[in-house]
Amino acid sequence: MMRQLASFARLRCNEDGSMAIETAFVAPILLVLALGGFEVSSMVARQTELQTAAAEAATVVRATIPETVEQQNTVRDILVTSTGLTAEQVTITPIYRCGTAQDYVTVADSCGSDAEYKFIRVDLRDTYAPVWTKFGVTSGFDFNIRRTVQIG
Repeated sequence: MMRQLASFARLRCNEDGSMAIETAFVAPILLVLALGGFEVSSMVARQTELQTAAAEAATVVRATIPETVEQQNTVRDILVTSTGLTAEQVTITPIYRCGTAQDYVTVADSCGSDAEYKFIRVDLRDTYAPVWTKFGVTSGFDFNIRRTVQIG
């Protein structure tokens, strides 16, 4: 009986393999944290890139005042080139505000006798799918960036 107690005491004091067990518990948590940090930084970087592109578009619109469809398409092409988006993901739309109204309209004639103010609306749309969506954890999300620039 004493021998069994002595061998149990020796076994209890043996620390061989304890580091492997601790690593087995901690490594997956650290891996998930690192992956999450990388994905969040990628999301923030893409959001910043799209915001910068929208600011660039506002500057181009103020400088050129795109009146025709061809000029609007040129602004769209600049955004497509600088962001890597497709032409379907970038929209340049002329809109109007009648007098002191808060809402925008797409047809200038709907203002009637009120003063009409012309704007260009720039919409950028993109979808981001983090790596964990491949494992069925949540889904991707959409970036929707909108800038409205008064031109007249």
